[in-house]
Amino acid sequence: MSRSNLKVVILGAGHAGGTAAALLRQFGFDGDVTLVGEEPIAPYHRPPLSKAWLRTGLEGAWLPLKPVDFYAGHGIDFRPGVLAEKLTRLTKAVHLSTGEVLTYDFLIIATGARPIKLAVPGSDLAGVLALRTADDAERLRAVIKAGQRLAVIGGGYVGLEVAASARALGAEVVVIERERRLLARVAGKDLSAFFLDYHRERGVSFELGAAVSGFEGHDGRVTSVKLDGGGTIACTAALIGIGAAPNDEIARDAGLDTAGGVIVDLEARTTDPAIFAIGDVTRRPMPIYDRMFRMESVPNALEQAKQAASAIVGRAPPPSEVPWQWSDQYDLKLQIAGYPFDVDRVLLRGEPANARFSVFHLRGDQVQCVEALNSPQDFIFGKQLIASRESVDPGKLGDPGIALKEIAA
Repeated sequence: MSRSNLKVVILGAGHAGGTAAALLRQFGFDGDVTLVGEEPIAPYHRPPLSKAWLRTGLEGAWLPLKPVDFYAGHGIDFRPGVLAEKLTRLTKAVHLSTGEVLTYDFLIIATGARPIKLAVPGSDLAGVLALRTADDAERLRAVIKAGQRLAVIGGGYVGLEVAASARALGAEVVVIERERRLLARVAGKDLSAFFLDYHRERGVSFELGAAVSGFEGHDGRVTSVKLDGGGTIACTAALIGIGAAPNDEIARDAGLDTAGGVIVDLEARTTDPAIFAIGDVTRRPMPIYDRMFRMESVPNALEQAKQAASAIVGRAPPPSEVPWQWSDQYDLKLQIAGYPFDVDRVLLRGEPANARFSVFHLRGDQVQCVEALNSPQDFIFGKQLIASRESVDPGKLGDPGIALKEIAA
C-alpha cells in the first residue's frame, strides 16, 4: 500500500523525534515528514551535556544525530525554533507558535521533559541554572572554572556527572542532597556509598539530608544557597538538578490519556490511533515488570522511535528491549540494566575498593536489575538474564571467583 500521500508531523526534535524522522525514511516511508523543534539547532546527542560538552564546549563536543544537511537531503521538513502550541484532534491539526497550522495523518509527540524548578525565594537570580539543552550547557560551562564554586542541588546522576566535570575544570563543588544518601531514588546503598567516597576523594564536598529553602544574591546574581535550619553555603553559581517533568501539556489539553506522561502501548501509540508519543514524555508498558513507567534514557527514546516508525509504515514491531542507561563520572563507567522493582535480595559481586564491581538486584532467583561499575561483562550478562527471566544461583552470583557462565541455577 502506497503511503506517499500521507503526512507525518513530529513534535519535538530531540533524540526521540530526530530518530523517528530518520527511521521513517529508512523504513521506506515516502510521504511528507515534518519535524518541529523548539531549539534553534538540529537534533543532537544530549548525554555529553553534563560531561564532554561542559569540559570542551560546543565546538569540541557537538554531536548531531545526523549531518546538518541530512534532513533536507531526505525530504524532511525541519522547522527549528518553533513551538507547537495546540493540538486539535478532530481536524488532525497542530497550531504552531509561528501562526501556521499543520495537518497530519499521523502525529508523533516527542516533546521530552523539562527540569523541575525549585520554588524557593531567589530561584530567579542570575547564576541559578538548570541543564537540559545545549544553551543550558553553554551557560553552565561559562561559570565553571578555577576559582569558582558551584553548588549542585540534587545528588542524582546528572548532578554527579556535572560535579565530576566541574572538578576537571578546576572549580570547587558542593553537592546538596535532600535525602540521607546520594542516588537515593535510583540506586542501591552500595553504589551510593561508593560514589560518595569517590567524589570526596576528588575534592567534592557534600551536604546530605539538607533541603534548600532559598538563594541569596548580590546585584541580581546568586552568592549563596540557604538551607532549612538556617545554614548557608557560598557559591558563585548553582545548578538545580532535582529531576524532570514530562512536557505532556499539549497531549493532555487535547484529551489524550496522561498520568505523569502520555500513556502509550507497545507500539508507542496513544489512546488516539493516529497519534504516537515517544521518549521522555511517555508513560509506557514494561511487560518484564508488569507495570507502566516513565523512563528518561536514550535507549528508551530509540526503542520507542522504532516502535512508532514501524507501526506507521506497517512494518513488524521491533523486538522488546531491556531498559538500560549509563553514567560516566571521572574514569568510571556505570552501566545499568533494568530497574530494581519488587526486589527482595541485593548481591554485591566484586570489590568496590578496586572500582570494579556489580550490584545485582533479585526477586527470588530472578535478576531484576544490575548496576555494573567498570564491569561490562556483568552488565551484558545481567541484561541477558533480565530478558530471559532465567533463574540464577544467588550463592554463585555473589562469588566473583565463579565464572558468569556457571551462575545459572
